[in-house]
Amino acid sequence: MKIGLIDADLLDNGTRHPNLALMKLSGYYKNKGHEVTLLTDYSSIIGYDKVFVSKVFSFTKFPKEVKRFNNVKCGGSGFYPEGNGPKLAKTIEHHMPDYSLYEEFIQAEIRKGVKPSRFKDYRDFSIGFMTRGCFRKCEFCINKKYDSVFRHASVNEFLDPERKYIYLWDDNVLGYAKWYEVFDELRATGKSFQFRQGLDIRVMTSDKAEVLAKSRYYGDYIFAFDDLAQKNEVIKGLRIWKKKTGKITKLYLLCAFKSTDLKDIEELFERIQILMRFQCLPYVMRYENYKNSKFARLYTHIARWCNQPHIFKKMSFREFCLAHMAYVESGHVPAALRTLNEFEEEYPEVAKRYVDLKYMHYKDSHEF
Repeated sequence: MKIGLIDADLLDNGTRHPNLALMKLSGYYKNKGHEVTLLTDYSSIIGYDKVFVSKVFSFTKFPKEVKRFNNVKCGGSGFYPEGNGPKLAKTIEHHMPDYSLYEEFIQAEIRKGVKPSRFKDYRDFSIGFMTRGCFRKCEFCINKKYDSVFRHASVNEFLDPERKYIYLWDDNVLGYAKWYEVFDELRATGKSFQFRQGLDIRVMTSDKAEVLAKSRYYGDYIFAFDDLAQKNEVIKGLRIWKKKTGKITKLYLLCAFKSTDLKDIEELFERIQILMRFQCLPYVMRYENYKNSKFARLYTHIARWCNQPHIFKKMSFREFCLAHMAYVESGHVPAALRTLNEFEEEYPEVAKRYVDLKYMHYKDSHEF
């Protein structure tokens, strides 16, 4: 058979991450002797016996008429945001991914002038899940159908010895009862690894912190702090974690999900202040509802401030907004400063508490 694979996210928005499901499908069908092609448009669908279309993001634009073709099957969280989509067959789910799937596309992009470094995730990492599931059932997450974390696969199932690193999409590896077995396997590979989802700081223990801190970890450690209601658990976990390591630690901060009002802005600033106290870096993730908020521009500038560590470490939010003055014509107030001025005028008490907070002022904090 002629098998066509379409990465809808790649065709619409572009993405730095290869589609794992498509790589597994490719590996499975190539192993069966079929011809497999990564399609870079939708125009040639009719020439294939089977076409699998996958997308991860619900906002990815996709021509709906494609679903009418009898040879097309669609899957992925982008098509089924409630997490109720069709699963890969077990023999495909546990097949070695075809890491060569995107190579022809990558070569074409490089010839166009795209830097090879953009494709680091495609070329340098073995990719997979060692555990699946999570017991948190967060409202914003599609993964609410499980009540626990369970073992999914051995690292050898998707490990390419020729690749330098490993990255994992596990939902909540630290919530797995036998978490140490996962880290033992990863250590045995001799390769650096990274968990791409925010790790669960709320289940941190001294043993977990020590093993994680001593691991051959790739890049920054990233946890999640999605709701101020988690404050006590997060602080407890950070105190344990920071006693074991001085390495860079980031936390995802979800905002504009429960609401997009002043309370959400205050709670976002409060979480940022907590991270300053622990000398951790925030990464602000704006839920799409922020676009409809009266604070839309404020959300944007807070994210720009926080998500650039070299700026966040040196400047308060006010200093970040003032810094834009150097890049505009004399007499013109830049958007960031204008947004701050409007917020400070309408909500002076809130602004007074937060806009002058500075990461470096907590450098000698004894919080942990």
